[in-house]
Order: sequence, then C-alpha cells, then structure tokens
Amino acid sequence: MKRLISTIAAILIGATFLPARDRDPEIISIPKTAAAGAAADRLKLDRLAEIDGRVFLVVPPSDLGRIKAGGLRFRNETWAFPPAASNFVVESSNPIGAYHTGQEIADEFAALQAAYPDLARVVQIGTSLENRPIYALKVSENPEADAGKPAVLFLGCHHAREWISGEVPFLFGKYLLESYASDPGVRRLVDASEIWIVPLVNPDGHDYSVQVYRYWRKNRRANADGSYGVDINRNYGYAWGYDDVGSSPEPTAEDYRGPSAFSEPETQAVGNLILSRAFAAMISYHSYSQDIMYPWGYADLPTAQDAVLDELARRLAGLIETVNGQLSDQFAIEKNYAHTFWGFCTRLISKLTAHTLCIYINRLLGKPDFLQIKALAFPI
Repeated sequence: MKRLISTIAAILIGATFLPARDRDPEIISIPKTAAAGAAADRLKLDRLAEIDGRVFLVVPPSDLGRIKAGGLRFRNETWAFPPAASNFVVESSNPIGAYHTGQEIADEFAALQAAYPDLARVVQIGTSLENRPIYALKVSENPEADAGKPAVLFLGCHHAREWISGEVPFLFGKYLLESYASDPGVRRLVDASEIWIVPLVNPDGHDYSVQVYRYWRKNRRANADGSYGVDINRNYGYAWGYDDVGSSPEPTAEDYRGPSAFSEPETQAVGNLILSRAFAAMISYHSYSQDIMYPWGYADLPTAQDAVLDELARRLAGLIETVNGQLSDQFAIEKNYAHTFWGFCTRLISKLTAHTLCIYINRLLGKPDFLQIKALAFPI
C-alpha cells in the first residue's frame, strides 16, 4: 500500500520542489466518508487528492493540534510527498523535469504552428492577472478560417498544482498534429471539426507552484484581507455564490470564489472564447480523483441533456478503461459538481448546445489516446 501511494503521489505532483516558507506543510489523509468529509469541511482543510478510499489534505504543522482537537482521525502521509533533495538532478534544464513550464508550452505551441501551418494556429485568448498570455491552440484543416465546423474545447490547469491536467490536453493537441498524415481517424476528426486546446488556464498560479510553493492552487489575486488567490474554477458566472458549500466567500479559503462573478481575467478569457463560437463539447481536466463529472452541481437538478451527458461520460470511461487498462470502478460517473464553470457552459446550451464534462486523471499514465476524445467528437 505504501509503495502504491508513493507511486501515485509522484504521478500526481510530479517532480516536487517545495521551498520552505516558515515550515513545509504536512500531508495527512482521512477516510473518504461523509462524516470525515464534513469534519474536514468544518475545519476548512485544503483537499489535495483522493487515493484508494482516502482523502489527502495539505495542512500547516501548526494546524495538526487543531485537527486532533476537532476529533478528526488522520494518518500522516508526508513521507509520500517529500521535498526534493538538495542534490536532486532532473533530466533536462526544466525545473519540473518532464512537465512543461508555461514558457515551454508557449514555445512548443509556436513550434507546432511553424511545423504544421496548414493545421495549427496559436491564439492568445487573454492575459492573466500578472500579465502572462493565455494561449489556445486551434487544430483544424485551414485553421485560419472560421468555417462553422463543430468545435470542441479542452481545458487544463484551472488549479495551479495540478500539473498533469495541463499535460493531457497539450499532448493531445501535439498528438493530433503529429498523427494527421499517418492516421486516417485523426485526419477525419481534424478535417471535420475545430479542436481548441487551452492547457494552462491559470498561468500565474502554475508558475508560483513551480517556482515558490508546490501546493499552490488558486491564481495570484491580492485580496483585500492580505491573502492571495481566487479559485478560478469557481469564478464563472452561472449560479455564482449560490451557496457556501461548493465555494467559499472567504478569501483565505482554497475554494474562494472571488469578489464577483468573472472578476478574474483568466475566467474572462475562457468565457469570451466560449461565447465566440459554437462549441459542441467541452472537457476540463483535473487531477484530484478518478471521476468524470457533468452538470448541474450547484443543486440536485436535471439538465435538458442528462441522458446524453450520462451516455457520453460512460462511453468515455469505457474507452479510458480499454486504452489504459483501468478497472471500470475507478472512474465514477458523477452528476453532482459544485464548480461554476459547468453551470456557465451548460446554461448556454440553447445557444451553444455544449456538452460539458470534467475528467479527473490522477491515475492516467502515458500520452492521451485518440480514442479518449473519439467518443465525444463523433456522437455529437
């Protein structure tokens, strides 16, 4: 079990570089039960991941006494998430090894556009709070034209520390371009549609996670109370602030929704892109657990397309199992989802007919496979 958790931890957090602040945080785990979850929420603890029926939390050492006093039984798992040794050497000049920094993604996008000018176009869809560009890669036959083809959107790295969530859409775009000439299935998909890929929705937070604090989650908004960050995945507009369960009004909270809907330039950039074209489907990747989720999440209500969304999610889970050999019960199909992104997208169904899913990937290994999107692209 310890070896399994260590392996998953390494996949989840990548090459961990955690400069000490006052003291490095502790990683603890609690059972994945309703009672333990309620206690963690009551204590306002930062959830890092779900692994093998346990919820992993990031806590300052000074909070351990408070957690014990609150009656929450936990295991200390810090051994599985060690800071890198001072003599740790990566295989490249990249400070996070095989993972990509924001600049490397920008450079790779530019190289892909240069190598495949008839298939790829790089578009800056916005600018982050700290003035970093937010890039999209459009993959399509004749990408300079707006031909009215069905469009699909892939998003990554809303949460800064979820590095792998940006790698999947980025590598998928690269795979499409590199396989176009040799794979008829890829060619049919690219010729018939517009595929938009935004691997780094939160470039400021991602850079802070790389350079300063590995477990940083939010963007880098300087809040009025002296804290930092808005959870941009909870800053989209539909049902924003509906309650304080799926998001928090407290700036210090890890799921702080911001002072108002679309207060952050990162959500504005994604929102404007979505409103600019008729997306048929959207997927946002995360790495907290092993779930495929779809709307609504702010309340237990059906959408107008529940049957379609459920079928798409189940087909996609089946393809992931086929491609990666995962057990089927490792991917939970869940409708309940608290993040405002899905409400924003799905509320526009009358205009966009957008099927929105979220895939949590903390156990997916290897490059994304063409089959993982095929189930979404062709039925729609």
